[in-house]
Amino acid sequence: MFTIDSLVSPKSSAFLHAIQDKIINKTKPPGSLGLLEQVAQQLALIQSVASGEFCQRIEINQPTAIVFAGDHGIAQQNVSIAPSDVTRQMVLNFLQGGAAINCFCRDNNIALKVVDAGIQTPLTVKEKSLSADFIEQRLGAGTEDISQRAAMTMAQVEQGIAYGQQIVSSIRTTGCNLLIFGEMGIANTSAASAIYIALTGENVQDSVGQGTGISSEQLTRKKALVAQAVERAQQAVETFEPMDVLAELGGFEIVQIVGAMLAAAQAKMVILVDGFIVTSAALVAAKLYPEVSDYFIFAHQSNELAHKKMLAYFNVTPLLSLDLRLGEGTGAALALPLVQAAASFYNEMASFESAGVTV
Repeated sequence: MFTIDSLVSPKSSAFLHAIQDKIINKTKPPGSLGLLEQVAQQLALIQSVASGEFCQRIEINQPTAIVFAGDHGIAQQNVSIAPSDVTRQMVLNFLQGGAAINCFCRDNNIALKVVDAGIQTPLTVKEKSLSADFIEQRLGAGTEDISQRAAMTMAQVEQGIAYGQQIVSSIRTTGCNLLIFGEMGIANTSAASAIYIALTGENVQDSVGQGTGISSEQLTRKKALVAQAVERAQQAVETFEPMDVLAELGGFEIVQIVGAMLAAAQAKMVILVDGFIVTSAALVAAKLYPEVSDYFIFAHQSNELAHKKMLAYFNVTPLLSLDLRLGEGTGAALALPLVQAAASFYNEMASFESAGVTV
């Protein structure tokens, strides 16, 4: 199992006071840039801890989005607007540059990687060659139906964590210091809801939503199946630790995102957290290692029912609220310019002293 030996919390950084002074002394009323000031402080803290020196200038280098795709056995229970085949079809769409995440990555100069974490049917050799940015690290041909049995074995969980670690280690060599994690997996809102309920004790009614737009009839069925999944899992596992939650209720894409988050935090990289599914992975990662959350910047609040509750659990205000419910990492890609703006004012905005402004 992946372990962290040297994870440092930026919140406890000795550089905090100097960073706050730098932000306060910019030519503006204190706090007038709102959330951007909090983002700048967090970026500077992370980079101070990474370098061991006070961060005079925030650098955002080679931002990269990694979209992990995996299928879910519970999709067979008609809890989504589309069949599992669409997961594979969307992976091909990513590789051909035709999805929303491709558009937003192009707009914002974000590198994009696409990972087959465990879709039902693997791509052919010809299909894999569509893009050099395709990565195959399959844990299986989709998870089991969580309403009936465990999603995966503990061996698959541990392998998934390791896969997530490996991809971050590889991307770090490009000079990247900011990561976006996205996902694609029909029915993965069911898995994310189940994870959230299992880890927080929240009730099903307030934790299971319509995903990408199912009918009221499907929603009723989805809530019943998620409740069944959580109850089954709680009876199956005596301790119900975060790794058990992943094994019983997770997805192949979710477990690899957890591993990638742990590795990114250990490498002191900024993690721009996307929507509901990715936040469920963030919740697992933070349950394993609470310091991981200090490396999270939450991009947006999605339109999924429980995402607002998840954000409240982390006690954070996201940068955007656009009623998004697409996934893929799209909300995080859209939020990157705001992160860059926070770095820009920290780096370039004059101080009262340098500008000769007296307050």
